[in-house]
Amino acid sequence: MSELTASYPRVRVQGDGRQVVSQAGAVLLVETVRKAGLDQAISAALSPWRKARAVHDPGKILLDV
Repeated sequence: MSELTASYPRVRVQGDGRQVVSQAGAVLLVETVRKAGLDQAISAALSPWRKARAVHDPGKILLDV
């Protein structure tokens, strides 16, 4: 059984195509970075700031943002 929490806004999806291009551009940019190997270079460059028990890779976090 799951309960809804009121603290999260309701997600609404519209298929009118107005914001599809911006999302496609963001996906294209991230995939280009991954194919070029820049994601691993970013992770390696940010590794000195990663705590020993950190779960999330700082390079992936940066790309996700």
